[in-house]
Amino acid sequence: MPQISQRGSDMPASPIRKLVPFAEAAKLKGRKVYHLNIGQPDIKTPEVAIQAIKNWDVKVVEYSHSAGNLSYRKKITKYYKNINIDIDENEVMITTGGSEAISFAFLTCLNPGDEVIIPEPFYANYNGFAIAAGVKVVPITSTIENDFALPAIQEFKKLITPKTKGIVICNPNNPTGYLYSQEELESLKEIVLENDLYLFSDEVYREFVYDGAKHFSAMHLKGLEQNVIMMDSVSKRYSECGVRIGTLITKNKSVMDTAMKFAQARLSPPSFGQVVGEASLDTPQSYFDEVYHEYIERRNYMVDALNKMEGVYSPMPKGAFYTVVKLPIDNASKFAQWLLEDFEYENQTVMVAPADGFYSTVGLGLNEVRIAYVLKIEDLKKAMEVLEHALRVYPGRTN
Repeated sequence: MPQISQRGSDMPASPIRKLVPFAEAAKLKGRKVYHLNIGQPDIKTPEVAIQAIKNWDVKVVEYSHSAGNLSYRKKITKYYKNINIDIDENEVMITTGGSEAISFAFLTCLNPGDEVIIPEPFYANYNGFAIAAGVKVVPITSTIENDFALPAIQEFKKLITPKTKGIVICNPNNPTGYLYSQEELESLKEIVLENDLYLFSDEVYREFVYDGAKHFSAMHLKGLEQNVIMMDSVSKRYSECGVRIGTLITKNKSVMDTAMKFAQARLSPPSFGQVVGEASLDTPQSYFDEVYHEYIERRNYMVDALNKMEGVYSPMPKGAFYTVVKLPIDNASKFAQWLLEDFEYENQTVMVAPADGFYSTVGLGLNEVRIAYVLKIEDLKKAMEVLEHALRVYPGRTN
């Protein structure tokens, strides 16, 4: 029998999606499952986007330019210029989701055997993209005790080897909700320049920044224009996860020219998705204001409810719509599966994402879960009530 590839064997399963069969089985039992495990907001997609697809009058759905429709690329540069990121249409590529932007960035900038340093816990799919590109992820650990702040630059320096070619950050962070400050990014700039590295910056949660804080983009770092590769997406900004439209942005012409070869190989990004993405740029500010206040209410309620539970600790996220929570449990993966297989409270249960899947270092995150506050407040209240009851009776409770 033919063997599958080593790359395929090494490819990790999604820590978020591997529990889906258990959730489906729970639903077949008639249980209500509150999905706190995945960043799928219940926020409505902007009406301008919905209308654009309804009103798209076209006889043939053609290929677009491999870099994406010119009209879209020109229009999206205005969005970035409004947040002081000065680019032109040749410095942005439309991709099939932010995922393809990350994949193209790794394939373009890194050789098999190269290393990238990533603060952990991190978005689990970075591991998959790295494995697909033959790249080694070198984790640098941030801790819940420090609310997941960027580790000290001295710790980064200890990990630099001749194989180190880049640093990856997600700002605001998935899964922790941590917002990296300008000072933290400036400290990264020093190490990037000193070692001639790439700085890959995933900024898909840019709009979700709270408590009066400001988002500082890696594209704002002066003198780092040739080193920064930014990845972005419409998925969270406009609650359009299924549209599968992202962007790869850099002022490094060699990187963009090379990424174009990969873009040409996959022909073009989705036509329908580009129509939605382009129309979404006309979303009124009132939409974002409403969404902002909704997430603030959800975050404040949920974090407060979690921290009132005995033995539970959640930092206060400054961005995105996730938090990593420390629970009084023996093993988060066992707990998450138990919630779906064996537990119910008033015929309800919750689905969480075990945090060990967001760490690269084996053994970390075993008593932590990622929770997404993407449900309406009424559902969040019920979900927190269910979770509190579950923690009281879980057989593997540790205190």
